[in-house]
Amino acid sequence: MNSSQPDQPIPADLPLGREVAYPGAYDPGLLFPIARAAQRAELGLDAARLPFVGADVWTAFELSWLNPHGKPQVGVAHFTFPAETPNIIESKSFKLYLNSLNNAVFADTQALRERLRADLSEAAWRGSESGLRSIGVRIVEAAGFDAEPMAELDGLDLDRLDVECTHYLPAPELLGSRRSEALVTETLTSRLLKSNCPVTGQPDWASVQIHYSGHPIDQAGLLRYIVSFRNHTGFHENCVERMFIDIWQRCQPLQLAIWARYTRRGGLDINPFRSSHPQAIPANVRTARQ
Repeated sequence: MNSSQPDQPIPADLPLGREVAYPGAYDPGLLFPIARAAQRAELGLDAARLPFVGADVWTAFELSWLNPHGKPQVGVAHFTFPAETPNIIESKSFKLYLNSLNNAVFADTQALRERLRADLSEAAWRGSESGLRSIGVRIVEAAGFDAEPMAELDGLDLDRLDVECTHYLPAPELLGSRRSEALVTETLTSRLLKSNCPVTGQPDWASVQIHYSGHPIDQAGLLRYIVSFRNHTGFHENCVERMFIDIWQRCQPLQLAIWARYTRRGGLDINPFRSSHPQAIPANVRTARQ
């Protein structure tokens, strides 16, 4: 089946999909913010009245810098971008920015953390009428690598179902709930979420966890719906928001939370979380495929 069109026009100066020389010096100007507004408008969302809260949790596995003696240091960085930031950061520009730190000298890890937080906060909140706010940054130094956990998403595995799949573009009509049955609270998971990069067309693979309270969601229909993203072109964050809106409108749960963990590309993974109600963001624990 044909791929769907991107959820918004792709800027001509976007570094993703173009051959770009890797930087030799620190350059925060490499960060390329993309406004969330156009993507959300496609879903009928008003930025001032979003039906969800949450965050985009990134992991950078290829972080390096120099200490004051010129000795290279390595680390793993965890970034948390609130869902209300007006911008997402285009992933290749993020990678280029991180590479611009390779020959930069920092007094210590705290100094690096403060620089990352300042640069990324400015890009994520650029254009915000409420002014600059911060994002979360945590750096794991090499001595802590062996304590970094790995686990699969908890929940009932939808992939156990032997269903026939015929839709490969988002098909919300596949969703439904059994309104005559008692309310339940359950967590459902799948490893079959796949979408495509809006620029390069490369596949983006993910596991997804759906936790809800309400009338039972039809599991076979939900799995078919997850599979229907297979030829869809969209950024990770927008795919999860589209999924949230479709389930919220079609199944009408009392509460809903969606957590998707996408496999890494260029040393970066992106893990969007959206919830109908305030709650702690899940721990940034990678899955086996990440």
